Amino acid sequence: MEYCSSRGGSGSLFVIITTVSLLLLFFPSEAQLSSSFYDSTCPNAVSTIRSSIEQAVSRETRMAASLLRLHFHDCFVQGCDASILLDETPDIRSEKSAFPNADSVRGYEVIDAAKSDVEAICPGVVSCADILTLAARDASVAVGGPSWDVRLGRRDSTTTNVDEANSDLPGPDSDLQRLLDAFDKKNLTPRDMVALSGAHTVGQAQCRTFRTRIYSNGSDIDAAFATTRQSQCPENGSGDSNLAPLDETTPNDFDNNYYRNLVQRRGLLHSDQVLFSGQSTDTIVTQYSNNPATFAADFANAMVKMSEIQPTLGQNGIIRRICTALN
Repeated sequence: MEYCSSRGGSGSLFVIITTVSLLLLFFPSEAQLSSSFYDSTCPNAVSTIRSSIEQAVSRETRMAASLLRLHFHDCFVQGCDASILLDETPDIRSEKSAFPNADSVRGYEVIDAAKSDVEAICPGVVSCADILTLAARDASVAVGGPSWDVRLGRRDSTTTNVDEANSDLPGPDSDLQRLLDAFDKKNLTPRDMVALSGAHTVGQAQCRTFRTRIYSNGSDIDAAFATTRQSQCPENGSGDSNLAPLDETTPNDFDNNYYRNLVQRRGLLHSDQVLFSGQSTDTIVTQYSNNPATFAADFANAMVKMSEIQPTLGQNGIIRRICTALN
């Protein structure tokens, strides 16, 4: 249909304006993430969350790594929507029970506490998804890692996806191609993948996740390192939950020693060491091992990209009153 005429210009203009108005009515502008999202509705939200996370990491340094991992496991399953935080109910299959998460992912109570603190000052305003995203950034800073700008405005999902959690989250035995494919599926590059893996510069892993590697007698593991790890991880299958630092050099500091360990064949997990195993990602590992500033900058950039995987926006989600349940 055309709206032009040699006569009646004002009438044509009226038709155009009316048409545009109707289009805006039926196709409203898409909600977007913004670094100032809560400036007017809850101006103290970001600082309140930061304080809560700082306290949690102060009580237990390992919690910083756990919160980074919790955020990763949320974003890789139907986007960064706090679906991982929902508890099991007759109507909900909790992602907490998925194989990569069960008896492994932790830090839920820290997000619950931060949510409670924010609800006390701004009820029903700040989403659990945004809290989890900010918590990851604040956890990094709390152990000497980089900071980055977090754009906010995510809504909380009303659904979970256990099947996607089981299929899309790479495990500790993943080979390099499995890792590359998993990250590519989320539009993250090989460089993003290697940078994000650097979160393993802090935190610990359970014996069951690295037993095969330390007893493999393979050429991709330093013999002395394997012997040290074997002392707390018996080959006979006992001690599955015994912990070992992912970075034995500076386990509580966010630095680039993780990559130096890989160069020395001292990666704890198979999925760590494959990043430096004569394959395509070796050059990135070498660069990060030699230049901590480059690693920090790339890690921050990759965290921003990951935090914006398929965010639930506008009317497509809710603001949960508590993070573990639907309203």
